[in-house]
Amino acid sequence: MKSVRDWVFSQLLASSRQLSGNGNFFHGGPTGEEFDDQARTSSLVAPPVLADAGCSSDVNQDNRRYSTSQQVPVEDPSPHNQNTDDKMMDPLVKIEDLQVKFLRLLQRFGQSQDNILAVKVLYRLHLATLIRAGESDMKMVNLRSDRTRAIAREQEATGIPDLDFSIRILVLGKTGVGKSATINSIFDQTKTETDAFQPATDCIREVKGSVNGIKVTFIDTPGFLPSCVRNVKRNRKIMLSVKKFIRRSPPDIVLYFERLDLISMGFSDFPLLKLMTEVFGTAIWFNTILVMTHSSSTLPEGSSGYPFSYESYVTQCTDLVQQRIHQAVSDARLENQVLLVENHPQCRRNVKGEQILPNGQIWKSRFLLLCICTKVLGDANALLGFRDSIELGPLGNTRVPSMPHLLSSFLRHRSLSSPSEAENEIDEILASEIDEEDEYDQLPPIKILKKSQFERLSKSQKKSYLDELDYREILYFKKQLKEESRRRKENKLSKEECLPNDSTPDEQTSSEAVMLPDMVVPPSFDPDCLAYRYRCLVTSDQWLVRPVLDLQGWDHDVGFDGINLETAVEIKSNVFASIAGQITKDKHDFNIHSESAAAYVDPEGPTYCIGLDVQSSGKDMIYTVHGNTKLRNFKHNVTDCGVSLTSFGNKNYVGAKLEDSLLVGKRLKLVMNAGRMGGSGQVAYGGSFEAILRGADYPVRNDNISLTMTALSFNKEVVLTGGFQSEFRPIRGLNMSVNANLNSRKMGQVCIKLNSSAHMEIALLAVFSIFRGLLRRKAAENRSTEALETG
Repeated sequence: MKSVRDWVFSQLLASSRQLSGNGNFFHGGPTGEEFDDQARTSSLVAPPVLADAGCSSDVNQDNRRYSTSQQVPVEDPSPHNQNTDDKMMDPLVKIEDLQVKFLRLLQRFGQSQDNILAVKVLYRLHLATLIRAGESDMKMVNLRSDRTRAIAREQEATGIPDLDFSIRILVLGKTGVGKSATINSIFDQTKTETDAFQPATDCIREVKGSVNGIKVTFIDTPGFLPSCVRNVKRNRKIMLSVKKFIRRSPPDIVLYFERLDLISMGFSDFPLLKLMTEVFGTAIWFNTILVMTHSSSTLPEGSSGYPFSYESYVTQCTDLVQQRIHQAVSDARLENQVLLVENHPQCRRNVKGEQILPNGQIWKSRFLLLCICTKVLGDANALLGFRDSIELGPLGNTRVPSMPHLLSSFLRHRSLSSPSEAENEIDEILASEIDEEDEYDQLPPIKILKKSQFERLSKSQKKSYLDELDYREILYFKKQLKEESRRRKENKLSKEECLPNDSTPDEQTSSEAVMLPDMVVPPSFDPDCLAYRYRCLVTSDQWLVRPVLDLQGWDHDVGFDGINLETAVEIKSNVFASIAGQITKDKHDFNIHSESAAAYVDPEGPTYCIGLDVQSSGKDMIYTVHGNTKLRNFKHNVTDCGVSLTSFGNKNYVGAKLEDSLLVGKRLKLVMNAGRMGGSGQVAYGGSFEAILRGADYPVRNDNISLTMTALSFNKEVVLTGGFQSEFRPIRGLNMSVNANLNSRKMGQVCIKLNSSAHMEIALLAVFSIFRGLLRRKAAENRSTEALETG
């Protein structure tokens, strides 16, 4: 049966999902330029977990799922001697003094103890005290809680002793969002310069002041530049300087500023948030409060033509920023508290002269109250020694596949339903030319020159000679393809006629197994005689089994760490099956990736296909069952309808798609598809259009140009992506591949590949580019180090 102490401890974990922050960010931590990316809480600064609505019991229910996977070592609270009692009671006395300070602060700022934020802070302080006090001292702790309220009222009434409480706040955000203006508003005086047209803060400095007797210190920092490639170096330099400054004087709270009136569905500050995570470490977001300035601006119009309601617009914008933070830290459990701020002098005020927002909230009092609550919780965590006890961040058993990724994978063109489908497509292209007389047979004979004879030709003669060889080569390969197509048609007719005595020489003679050459491995301590090593054979059956070699391994006795298996067979007439997979296993990990499918091809009707895909993801397995039906509406038009069911852990995702492909002439192919993927209360929609223009020599040469447009909709956000892909031969002996894409978030990539065996200058150019890039990177690191040393 669970003890009372264990129950209280579990309640504390459930109600304080973000009670602790990462100590690596604020106190101590690594001395290098980069912090550890793993989020390990140290509780020095309480993360923003406080909410505006609900009660502590509701928070317990919302966050109980995190306590089940977190193990927190706690020392035995039962005292064995007087020294142990002294060590345990000392933090409790300090917690009592901290409670008195907090209650005095509530009275000083005119806040009721029944305020939802105050209730949560007092509740968590009480639970934390019970954990350290032990079961035998619970009554004493309850008496102390009642006594602290009376002491706080008495001390605040007399003003003795003086209230010693201070807050250090780090201010971060882009330039022009109102960081310095907010500091001036808190102090009700101009502490720092502001400028509406250019950055006003060019260096890191502390802005100190007092609010109702509370010492408040803001660490004002230069604003970050907008997210783009050319500003990354500047932003990184600012962040490194801030990181060095706060190491000497750590803050209690971090404020990240954004303008509420500039946030839209195209909000694309993910590169900046990702850079902050890389420089400061993931822990910074566990201690950050989101501050939305310009919160009294005119609201935009909705789809109906009427302005948004204030609450819905604020929720939409804050959720969008929070989603980008989730992507930056790779953890969707984080919930940052939000503060709404308006610094305009014409902001609406109440009868007391306090600035209020359109929802009637007095933003300055809430600003100070939330900072005080966060500071008090952080001090309590440090006193009770909860630092480095609770682990947050990405957990292996909480990973969830990305819905847009599942949908895009499902929309991609699936594998062929039958082994002969590719051949059938080529046969259709060559059908118009198969009855014509081959041009290759009509060509006059040509004399093949020797190397010495070729060198004596002029430049124009060499070009003409090589062009003639290329032309003859294309015609020769096209002739072979026509002969193969004609042979396949004859074999198909013979099978349909079911001739009993019709047998080909290939069927009468069985080929012997052929031994493949040894795989090339790096030099090691292998003996001279390699006869004992495993061999790979190519046999006449339908199974192809190959070893998977680990080129980085030292043990060559086995020679491989996995097996690759492939087969594609015709079970019976018009029924096909295919299996392809790879299994690897070492001392720590086991990985498997397999795709299996079975298809029935109706010669005069549709094609039905069903398959199963299995893939390992860490210690979990992803299973996908998919089925589709292909309908040939016209001669060159195919419609594909498919469904899929994906299972990952205890979550299931169901998808459906419709695809239509049209072959226009011999060279142009159009593919259009649309689909939907849903599961776990989320739905994603998507579709794509692809146009493929093949070269004039297809299928002899696979020159093509492909244009793709993709649209994905998820969580009321639409992302458009355009892609370009091309494979061609610009000059003789050189193959080139270009792949580029760009999405509506202004993110994309360009990839260019060159393949040549006759131009060594291309390889030298690549080596030179790589070497130059390494030198530039080394120089940039040296400049960053010098900037940090000089301050």
